[in-house]
Amino acid sequence: MTRISLRGRILMFFVALAAGTVVALALGLWFGYHRDGSQDMLNAFMQSAIAAGFLILALVTWVWFLFDTHLARPIDKVASAMRARAHADVAHDFEAEDARYLGDLAAAASATATTLAQTRGALAEQVQRETTRLSSDKNKLEQLLADVPPAVLLCTGRHHLVFYNGVAQQFLAGSQRPVCLDRNIFDYLTEGPIRDAHHRLLEGAVPDAVVEFICLSPCGRRRLAGRMRLAGDNGGDHAAYVMTLRDVTNDFEAYARRDALLGDVFQQVRPALSDLRRAAETKAVSGLANDPVVQQLQALDEMLAELEGRFETCRSDGWPMAATDTRELAGQVRRAVEGQGLMLDFDVGEFAVRCNVFDIVNLLSHLVSHIHGVTSATQFRLVISDAGGAADVVLSWAGSMIPPEALNAWLGEAVFDGGMTCETILKAHGNVLVVDRADDRPAILTRLRSVERLRSIGADLSRHVVYDFDLLSRLNYEKISDAQIDALTYVVFDTETTGLLPEQGDEMVQIAAVRIVNGKRVKSEVFNLFVNPGRPIPPSSSAIHGVTDAMVADAVSVQEAVRQFHRFAEGAVLVAHNAPFDMEFLSRREKELGLRFLNPILDTVLVSATVFGRAETHTLDALAERLGVCIDEEDRHTALGDAIATADVFIKLKDMLAGRGLSRFGDVLASLRSHQRLVRDLNDQARVS
Repeated sequence: MTRISLRGRILMFFVALAAGTVVALALGLWFGYHRDGSQDMLNAFMQSAIAAGFLILALVTWVWFLFDTHLARPIDKVASAMRARAHADVAHDFEAEDARYLGDLAAAASATATTLAQTRGALAEQVQRETTRLSSDKNKLEQLLADVPPAVLLCTGRHHLVFYNGVAQQFLAGSQRPVCLDRNIFDYLTEGPIRDAHHRLLEGAVPDAVVEFICLSPCGRRRLAGRMRLAGDNGGDHAAYVMTLRDVTNDFEAYARRDALLGDVFQQVRPALSDLRRAAETKAVSGLANDPVVQQLQALDEMLAELEGRFETCRSDGWPMAATDTRELAGQVRRAVEGQGLMLDFDVGEFAVRCNVFDIVNLLSHLVSHIHGVTSATQFRLVISDAGGAADVVLSWAGSMIPPEALNAWLGEAVFDGGMTCETILKAHGNVLVVDRADDRPAILTRLRSVERLRSIGADLSRHVVYDFDLLSRLNYEKISDAQIDALTYVVFDTETTGLLPEQGDEMVQIAAVRIVNGKRVKSEVFNLFVNPGRPIPPSSSAIHGVTDAMVADAVSVQEAVRQFHRFAEGAVLVAHNAPFDMEFLSRREKELGLRFLNPILDTVLVSATVFGRAETHTLDALAERLGVCIDEEDRHTALGDAIATADVFIKLKDMLAGRGLSRFGDVLASLRSHQRLVRDLNDQARVS
C-alpha cells in the first residue's frame, strides 16, 4: 500500500466504501425477503436495490471527486512544492488558492519553505563572510610571519597592538606592564624612534616602503633594531603598520668595542707613522742604531703587538654564534667520533652555551682523531659542566698522556680540508687548550663562554600568535557610555581571601584575571598571582580555596599584587561576580600606593538580574548551569577558575543584553542601576565619562 500514491489510496478507500454499502444493501433486502417474501415483493426489492445502488455509487463517486480535487491533489502539490524548495532552490511562494481547503497547512508549509530559504541564504552569507574573513586573516598572517624568527608586531595607526608573536612577547616582557592586545606599543618600547619611523612612512607615501630604526625597551636592557612598513588597507586603518624587531644589544656592544679599538689605532699609529715618514724624508736609517726612525719603528711594532692582543680578546664578538643546548652539542660530537669507528660517552648539564656548533664539533673530532693516532685510545668521554658564567669542557680518554708539544702542533692544522685551523677556532671563541688529568685520566681542557641557562618555556609560548584584525576597524568613542558593549575591552577578575571581612583585616591570597577583547576571551592573556597576605590563612578558608600558608610564603606582597593588577587592567572595564567584595580589597590600597582604579565596573549579579529578572538565583554556579558554562570541580573556588567561568558567563549575558536592545554601555549601566537592591553599583561619573 505504501507504494500507491495518496490519490490512489483515497480512490481505493472510496471504492471499498461503495462496495461495502452495496453489499450491506443487498444483505438487508435478502433478510427482508426471507422473513415474509413473495414474488411481487422480490421484484419490488430488486428494483429498489438497483435504484439505491446506483444512487449510492453516484454519491460515493461525487464525494471521492471532491476529496481528490480539494484534498489529495493539493496535498500532492504542496509536497512537490516543498521538495522543489528544499532541493531545487525554488524561491517563489506557494499558490494558496489551490490549497484553500487544507486549512493552515499550505500557509504553514509556505512559511516553512520561506524560513528554509532565508536560513539557507543567511547561512550562505555567513559562510561567505567567514570564508572571506579567514582568507583575509590567512593572507595577513602570511605577510606578518614572512620575517619570522624576529619579533613580529602589527599595530593600529594609534599605535595599539593588534598582533604579536611569541618572540615579540619575550622581547617586550621586560616592561613592567604585561604584554596584551589593544595596549599602546609605547608601554613597551621607546616612543620617539617608532613615531619618527611611522611619520616618515606616512609622509613618504611610497607603497611597500621600509624604514629601519633603533629603539630601546623601557627598562633599557634591550637595544632593538626594527624594520617598519605600512600594513596597507586593513579595515579602513591606512596608518596601521607592521614591525619586525631584532635584538642587537650584544652586537652593539661588540661594535662599540671594535670602534674604540679602531679609534686607538688611528690615535696611536697614525702619529707614529707621520713621524716615521718625516724622519725618513730627512735621514738615512741604514746602520744607525740610535736613529729616531729605528726607535719609531720599534715603538710602532710594540703598539701593533698590543693592539693585536686587544683585537684577539674581542675577536669572537663578531662571529656568527648562537645559544646551543649542551646536550645537542655533545650528541653531534659523539656522531662525529663514531663516524671514525671510535666510541664516546658524555655527561653534560641542562644549559646552553654560546658558540659556533659546527666549528666546535669539528675541533673536538679533530683532536679525538689525533689522540687515537698517538695513544691508540678508542674510548673517550666528554664532560661539559657549568662553571659559573662559563662552561668547562673536558675531553678525556683511557690511555697514555700526550705531550704538550704534540698538542701545539695540532693547533696549527686545519680541522678539515680547506677549513680553519684549530687555533683560529679557539681564538674566535676566546679559548685555549690545556693538557691535564681529569678523574685520573688524561684529558684536554677548554672553556666556552657566555653560558645561558635553559628556561622552562610553555609549549605554546614560542609558537602561538595572538591577534584580532577586527581591532583595525573598531570605532573609537569619546565617551565610554556611548560605546557599543562589544567595542570595549574587559578584564574579568576574581580574588581568594583569608576571610569575608576586609574591614576587619582580611586580605587577598590569590588574584586572577582574564581579558575579553572584541567580544572574545583571549586565552593567552591571563593574570594569576598568589599573594602573601601578611597574616596566617585560616584553615576554614584554605578548605574552600585550597591556598595554604606554604603556597604563599614566597609570593608577592598585597601591595605588589595590587600594583601589578592595576597595570594589567589599565584601560579596560572591570568585571566581577559580586564586584563590591572584590573591589574592596583593591580600593583600600589606592591611597597607600598612589594609584586609583578608575575603570568602569560591571557586576555579573546585576547583569544577570537585568537578563533573567530579580527573582531568579544569581550565584555563579546557578548562572553557569543556566547558561551551559562548565566549571571543573577542581577549578571552582580558585581565583583563575572562577575568573574564567565568570568571563564565559559574562560573554553569554552580554549577547543576551544585546538581544534585549541594550547595545550601548550607557544603556547597560542605566538598566543595572535599577537592580541595586541586590548589589551596589560602583560606577560613578568619573568611571563612565
